Amino acid sequence: MGWLKNGVVRLQLVGWVAVASSFGLLLTACSRLNSAPRVAPLNLSAVDIRPQWESAWVSEAIANDPAAKNIVSSYVSGLSSAGYEASRQGVWVSVGQYPVADNQGTVPIPAASLTKIATTLAALATWEPNHRFETLVGWQGNFDASSGVVDGDLIVEGSSDPLFVWEEAIALGNKLQQIGVRRVTGNLIVTNGFNMNFETDLGKSGALLKQALNADEWTYEVEVAYQNLPSGTLAPRIKIDGGVRREAGSRKNRISGWLLRHDSLPLVAILKAMNIYSNNPMAEQIANSVGGPAALVSKVETASGVTPGELRLTNGSGLGEANQISPRAAVIMLQEVQDILRSHSYTISDIFPVTGADGGTITDRGLPANSVVKTGSLAVVSALAGVLPTEQKGLVWFSLINYGSGLDRLRSRQDQIISALERQWGPSSNIPPELKTTVIIGQSPYQFGDPARNFSMLN
Repeated sequence: MGWLKNGVVRLQLVGWVAVASSFGLLLTACSRLNSAPRVAPLNLSAVDIRPQWESAWVSEAIANDPAAKNIVSSYVSGLSSAGYEASRQGVWVSVGQYPVADNQGTVPIPAASLTKIATTLAALATWEPNHRFETLVGWQGNFDASSGVVDGDLIVEGSSDPLFVWEEAIALGNKLQQIGVRRVTGNLIVTNGFNMNFETDLGKSGALLKQALNADEWTYEVEVAYQNLPSGTLAPRIKIDGGVRREAGSRKNRISGWLLRHDSLPLVAILKAMNIYSNNPMAEQIANSVGGPAALVSKVETASGVTPGELRLTNGSGLGEANQISPRAAVIMLQEVQDILRSHSYTISDIFPVTGADGGTITDRGLPANSVVKTGSLAVVSALAGVLPTEQKGLVWFSLINYGSGLDRLRSRQDQIISALERQWGPSSNIPPELKTTVIIGQSPYQFGDPARNFSMLN
């Protein structure tokens, strides 16, 4: 990159990392991720010589963009003319760290599912992007591998995997069957930390797992999920004679032995799934795993430098108007997410929807291609934040938080202002390296029900 400092230009070549970019209630919705058209990969140069300015006068020059200010001013005045209170319409537009236009930019506003940006950042501040949540399966009593009988209870101990779904359970059942388990004479015992199919009730999650382990008990819904697995995948038939029991504490010190360990998809794929479909139960589970709303806010402020008071959260999903974020804070969080991911050879496109490539909440939106966004909606809140690649300005970061009724009309106006900014600065001729994606759910190595993520723990 080039620096301009004290009037002297220095060029430094920097190798870029060449990486690529409400989730449905159950796994059948996840399969729709594969049907969205993908942006064709481009053969980009590994070298970027665009300048990163340090001089104060350059910062002022970047911020002094009358055209951008006029676009934002027209957007706000148009909302006002349509009956929306201007003081409740938040806007923040910046080039890198330099703001170019805003309206109420530092004022916390109900932000709906932009809250998931904070949840995403808190997760990345807690675990590395490749972190996997473990689910352990063991037994209490006696296990005779020759007969395939667990004479006692089957124990399942989770670690808050937010994306343990039908396909994962079927693969786990097949591994249990492979190592010799055919029947359990006692109960299926599930402990806190195990959730399945976004079900927050531990007992219901256990009942779903028990059903998944025995194909003779499958419903149509399980059969549909099974069809998502590779042809030839076995259907487990593990009979559990007893019922489902739930326990609040850990069973790690009260167990006869372990049978297998199941690893979740990596955190990046979990966050991508959560954000594409704005899945609220997933977001709540992740937020609770990092310590709850107060800990979430603290982690975000520490990681990103968001000004205290510009992020007010009561949960991790964005449900409720008490979750309030300033437009500036939304952009700062997105930029911090990008910085964290880049150090692990990922990009922001790997965990947020990409227009023209991903479906979910951005389906039928009129946003510029290759922009990376997070949407948010409540009854009277429509929000959009993300990053737009442009020819003249490089990456342009933005946050729009609108308060008022008529969500379709607000979304249309959001699409129009982002498109206007792209016209002003020109659409990027290429997908910049910092917005390329490698995380595609449903494609190797991010398939649901991958048997390679189940490991025998028998000696």
